[in-house]
Amino acid sequence: MLNASKIKKSLRPSLFGGLMAVVGTALGAGDIEFNTDVLDLVDRTNIDLSQFARSGFILPGTYSMLVQINSQPISEQSVAFYPPDNDPKGSQACVSRGLVDQLGLKASGAAKLTWWKGGECLDIQGLPGMEVSGDLASSTLNINLPQAYLEYSAINWDPPSRWDEGVPGLLIDYNVTALSSHQKNDSVRNNFSGNGTVGANAGAWRLRADWQGRVDRDREEASRHPKLEWSRYYAYRAIPALKARLVLGEDYLYSDLFDSFRFTGAALNSDESQLPPNLRGYAPEIVGVAKTNARVIISQQGRVLYETLVAAGPFRIQDLHDAVSGRLDVRVEEQDGSVHTFQIDTAGVPYLTRPGQVRYKLATGRPSNLQYGGDGDFFGSGEFSWGISNGWSLYGGGITDNNYRAMSVGAGRDLLAFGAVSLDATQSHASVWNETLSGKSYRLQYSKKFEQYDSQVTFAGYRFSEKNYLSMSEYLDARHYGRNGELAGLDRDSEFHTSWRPIGGSKALYTATVNKQFRDLGATVYLSYNKQTYWERSATQRWNVSVSRYFNVGSVKNMSLSLNMYRTQEYNYKDNGMALTVSLPLGRSGTLSLDANRAAGNNSFSTRYSDRLDERNSYQLSASDNAASGYLSHVGDQADIDLAASKREGNYTSLSVSARGGGTLTPYGAALHRTNSTGGTRLMVDTAGVPDVPVRGYGTPTRSNAFGKAVISDIGSYQRTAASVDLESLPSNVEATQSVTQLTLTEGAIGYRFLDVISGEKAMAVLRLPDGSSPPFGATVKNVKQQDTGIVNDGGNVYLSGIQAGEEMIVSWGGAERCILTLPGVLPANGLTDALQLGCRTVATDQSLSEPATLTGKPIDTENTSS
Repeated sequence: MLNASKIKKSLRPSLFGGLMAVVGTALGAGDIEFNTDVLDLVDRTNIDLSQFARSGFILPGTYSMLVQINSQPISEQSVAFYPPDNDPKGSQACVSRGLVDQLGLKASGAAKLTWWKGGECLDIQGLPGMEVSGDLASSTLNINLPQAYLEYSAINWDPPSRWDEGVPGLLIDYNVTALSSHQKNDSVRNNFSGNGTVGANAGAWRLRADWQGRVDRDREEASRHPKLEWSRYYAYRAIPALKARLVLGEDYLYSDLFDSFRFTGAALNSDESQLPPNLRGYAPEIVGVAKTNARVIISQQGRVLYETLVAAGPFRIQDLHDAVSGRLDVRVEEQDGSVHTFQIDTAGVPYLTRPGQVRYKLATGRPSNLQYGGDGDFFGSGEFSWGISNGWSLYGGGITDNNYRAMSVGAGRDLLAFGAVSLDATQSHASVWNETLSGKSYRLQYSKKFEQYDSQVTFAGYRFSEKNYLSMSEYLDARHYGRNGELAGLDRDSEFHTSWRPIGGSKALYTATVNKQFRDLGATVYLSYNKQTYWERSATQRWNVSVSRYFNVGSVKNMSLSLNMYRTQEYNYKDNGMALTVSLPLGRSGTLSLDANRAAGNNSFSTRYSDRLDERNSYQLSASDNAASGYLSHVGDQADIDLAASKREGNYTSLSVSARGGGTLTPYGAALHRTNSTGGTRLMVDTAGVPDVPVRGYGTPTRSNAFGKAVISDIGSYQRTAASVDLESLPSNVEATQSVTQLTLTEGAIGYRFLDVISGEKAMAVLRLPDGSSPPFGATVKNVKQQDTGIVNDGGNVYLSGIQAGEEMIVSWGGAERCILTLPGVLPANGLTDALQLGCRTVATDQSLSEPATLTGKPIDTENTSS
């Protein structure tokens, strides 16, 4: 019996080395005549090199190829090759109308297009300078186009013509946290809370329903405060031609001029996320300090926007959606049972628009309250910004219902080296509780990045309002709760509605966010400040200063020192705190930290050690004079899971678990997966039915499930996204013939891509036809999925991959399927070490090649095959 390893080593070089030698010497020629004397073959008459006979020739048919435009991959799709009219023996790629739509041609370029093959394929001669070539070795179709024909594109951004709306599907995402605590007096308290999204995709439409809930249980009361509510039902879609987003149903007014409030109706807004990344706005961030392992809940007008479990120490949340605006309520629930709340007024950069462009936001409907339903008359609102020159922008808008109206007008100025500034004024008129209130409000905003000083004023804003000025949200609160809020008994301790405040009477609002880097010192300073004053009540304010510095001490490198100080004052509630942390690396990836904290008038000292077990698991252990805690984070294929446990003096113990994940169902299959952004954009990768294939997006790889499906979540909308097979972590019996795919998905889309993966054993084999002869040198072998599994060498020898017990493979030469071989029904338990002896039964001459679907698994293109 032949030794497989020796045959593999000796035959592979003779096949590929010989082919490369003869093909390489004939580049540029029309028809290539091979000198078979250079090949070390026993039988030089039994050779099929027809597919190599012409330089760059691709046999007519349909192939799955990665399409590249000017060396930038855009998508993988089926590409047909047909003989051109002037060369019956040649082949030319058919650039279909669907592919032309993805090229991103300007209107002037699209008007020049001409077609061939009955209008199916683009005639590239109609666009001078255009070149199209296929490469079977890399399965790519290269299209080169002069840039003058194309719309604007960037390294990670595609024009709308290349956006993918995804496939139809259903999704359900969740973010849940459970807490159990036990105190010395034997009282047990269990808490469960969560939020998530249920949705469906149909074409360009996204249907969504957001939910949130909370249940508290203890030994004395079977159930306390059970609450489950659907916070929003809505549908939305992108309008690429308008660079806008259309929303129907329950939504929030996200305005650059007016306060946010909840309503039921319709909104059409310019969508900055559809612009290139360098033209988009910013997202708010939340900075704070957790005394223990804590749950952080960020909400707005009762709707939970974000919930997460954080470890003890400073935290910084920077992944909120950039569409969020207005006042945010932050609730920090410590593991020892204490609760700390504060509010943040988010800010936008000065209202500037690119020259010649118009941004707009339109909305109409009826205001609604999460707890009480409809809460006002039908309203209409609209705003715009017009870039009138390189330096100036003009903006304004209005909002009105039967008893309220407000008009705003302003201007923005690009000060070039001195930053950007905008100024606007708003006049309101409201009739509420038999009173008529009129007032004005003025706002000034400024932003500047001082690159030469490594500093950035992310935002600085000031707003002054007259005593009788009411925003729309304040007017709605006054209608429901009364002029001073005394009629409703607002619940300041509500789990979700933490935004209790007296109504109206705002005087001045100060907001600032500043970053400064000291590169020579290795230090960074972050400052945020919010202050709201009122005409008839005390002010509220919060400021936060964060200073961090990296330094070395002797042989210890990359030590860090951080100081976080904050002050919160809200009506009758005050809280001052600080956290000083010194960290030093320990071991390969660990960090040892010493913390000194002061919060609520108490001082505490603790030691923390954090480390990574591997790419998926990390942990943190901490101890202080009266407590000890642990925190474990696991990045899973089906969910992200965080565990936190603590024990305090006085026999107080607590345990928390948090899980974030989801499920996605499409016509191509289903998969459970991890996710952080509920209801967001995602990509389902099909690994040809092969399980346990690691697929990587931008983070930790996700392994395909038992059905060969993996979902990569939290994908950026309108940004070019790449997904690839992690070749270094592939199982030994799996190989990927196509390992990378790219696409650009619209917001909320469920993308789908197929990656060609072969699963099975590998071994040498010797093929024999019924008459005892062997298939010709250069014949190809494919499995039932039409995947290439080998090329026949001299004497019928072939190195096969993807061997599955009892399956069949097809051997082709001369442009047609010739014979079928059946693999052994039982493979050796210790692997395939000897060459397989396989008989290949001839395909019947009267059998159509497209008939044996049971053999090929998918139809074979036979329109242009030759015998």
